[in-house]
Parts: sequence; C-alpha cells; structure tokens
Amino acid sequence: MTTDPEDGRDRDDAGPAGVVPDGWPVPLRGVTESVVTTRGPNDRWNVAALGLHAPVEPGDPVTARTYGRTRTWRNFTERGGGVVQFTVDPRTFVDAALTVREADDPVLPSADAWAEVRVEETDATTEGDTTIRTWELEPVESAVVTERVPTVNRGFGAVVDATVAASRLDVPAFDTSELLDRLRYFADVVERCGGPAEREAFDRIDEAVGWRERTVDSGPAGGASADEGVGGSDADERGS
Repeated sequence: MTTDPEDGRDRDDAGPAGVVPDGWPVPLRGVTESVVTTRGPNDRWNVAALGLHAPVEPGDPVTARTYGRTRTWRNFTERGGGVVQFTVDPRTFVDAALTVREADDPVLPSADAWAEVRVEETDATTEGDTTIRTWELEPVESAVVTERVPTVNRGFGAVVDATVAASRLDVPAFDTSELLDRLRYFADVVERCGGPAEREAFDRIDEAVGWRERTVDSGPAGGASADEGVGGSDADERGS
C-alpha cells in the first residue's frame, strides 16, 4: 500500500473513482476511456481512442489493446510509445474514435490530464482476420492540467457507447441491425439528456458513418476494413 505524499491517502485504496496507479495522473478502474496520440511517419500526432485496463493487483501494469493494423499499432511498434490523455469533451472522443485526425502537438487542447507512456507488446491473439495485441503502458511523465468536480450526464455516456457501436458497423463479426438499434437508442438519450457538446458530438457520429441512412438490407456501407474501422480511423481500441 502506497501513501500519496500530497494528501496522505493510500493510493491503493480503491474508492468509487478507482485507484491511481504509480506514475498516472488519474484514478483508473475497469476499462477507462482515454484518447492517445502517437507520432506517425510524417511526424504528426495521430489521435485515437484507447481503452485502459486498470491493474488487477497493486503493482500490476496498466494495459491496452490494439485491433488489427491501425495507426496506433503502427506507431506503438515503430515509436515505442505515445501520450495518453483524459478528457470530458465528447467531441474529442468522437473525432478520435471515428475519424482520421492528426495534431501538431501531442497534448490536445481538451485534455484535463495526460501521461507520456512507453509501451511494450506482451501478447498477441487472432480472432478471424484480426490480430489483437496487448500492450503494457509505463508512464514516464504526467500532468494534471485541469481539476474538475465530477458530474454525471447520461448524454455523455451515450456518446462514448455510440462511438463503439458506430466503429463496428463495417466489421463482419458484429450484427448490423443490433448496432443500428443501439445507435437509435443512444441518439434518443443524447437528445433527451445531453447538452450542446453531446448533441454536437452525436452530429459528428452521423457525419462520420451515416448510420441514419443505413438499412439492414443494404448491408455495410463505405467499404471500410475491419483493420482500419469506419472512416479509416483507429476505430475501436477499447476492447469493450
């Protein structure tokens, strides 16, 4: 058990927010949604969604998975790391999950906290034509940019879940009709419970995948591959 020198609390005592692993700027629990920037061959920073798997036992590493030949996989392999960041802006999540976005700087303006990490591939399995790789993430530097009092908004949660469903529309292993049902439900939640940022974020989902125009009979649209996901992005690195 480790005591935080700043406030005297035990860092390994799991409260509702989870545990702060050594070197990380925020508590983690279960699978925590984050955005990761990784430096590509053009020296710009690719932006993608990344699910962080919290340690099961104190001292265990934080892990993440990449699915197929995504830009995050390539940049992890070639560069050996990236910058993980935490944000409450739903628009950032949508852009990271469903579009090809590159940035000049590794830390995004919407980041409330970030951690530069070294990564090491520790496992690889295959499901169908997709290789799933597990990575250990070791923080080397981190910072908290903005401290907020947590609030709960169903619209925000619906946007994050909708990005997962939308990213799987062109993946043969998932049922299109079920995914469209989920997206209709999430859209209703955002309309009833979300604020302006959540509604704008959901509009970006509409623009990225055009799910409202799809029908079950028409099958997948857009021709995206399972490796690159909808819109050619690192669509689903969350493993949820």
